[in-house]
Formats: sequence, structure tokens, C-alpha cells
Amino acid sequence: MNQHALSRPDDPPPGHWLTEALHIAEVFGGEPGCIAQARALADHFLIRLTSEWLAVLGEHTRDDLMLAVSEMVTNADRYSHGPYLLELEGTARRISVTVYDSSTALPVLFSPDPSRLGGHGMEIVVALCDRLTAERVPVGKRIRAEFELSS
Repeated sequence: MNQHALSRPDDPPPGHWLTEALHIAEVFGGEPGCIAQARALADHFLIRLTSEWLAVLGEHTRDDLMLAVSEMVTNADRYSHGPYLLELEGTARRISVTVYDSSTALPVLFSPDPSRLGGHGMEIVVALCDRLTAERVPVGKRIRAEFELSS
């Protein structure tokens, strides 16, 4: 059950700032290979963002974003019961990675503990992104990681 949507704004008139964003989303049902598909979607998104929106990715931005996608989708796959949505949105200045899933339980952020087995996913995402938000929504919850890009 994979569905995705792509949208691109019309080209703005010369001299105007682009206020729209590149948006791509896909629904996953938890089948084997979903995490790899989510990473492929994120890679496709970054290729388009750099070529069409002329976004400049820092030295570690691509790797950080791909790891955040992996961790966020893994959590949705592991802890929700039902499909989940990965949504990527970006401009030349910022990228947001959002995952919606059916669980209303908000993630728990543990203190760093290298001896703890598991429970490091959100700790990793927090370390990678510039801002992380989590909130309950009518369908379950929404987790959003935001990345600021170099100008």
C-alpha cells in the first residue's frame, strides 16, 4: 500500500522569492522493505530539492536527514498499528521530515546511556535536527524534524 504525491509550484515571476515548497509524501503499510523505500523517497526528494530549488546541503545534511528518516519511519513501523505517512517538505532554506502514525503515544526521549539496549531513535533524531516537535493529531500523532540549510 504505497501512495505518494508530488507537487511543485509554478515558477515565480522574476525578482520574487519562492514562497512555495517542494512537497512529497508516501503512505507505508509496514510491509518488508518500507524503511528502504522511505530512504529512497527521501533521496529522490533531496535530488529534486538541490536541482530544482537550488538548495545547498551542508557537508552532513544528506546523511543526517537520511538517518532521521530511517529512525522516524522505524519508530512508526514498530510502534503504530496501521499505515503511516512520511512527508518531506523543503525550500532552499529548510527541510522538514514529518511522520504521521496511528499511535497516540508520544515518543519518550531518554537520557543518553550507551549501555541501554534500544530506545535511542529519538535521541539520535534530536541530535541531528534543528527542531523536533511531537503532537497528537486526530489520526494518532505527528512527529516533525526540521533542518535549517546553509544559505
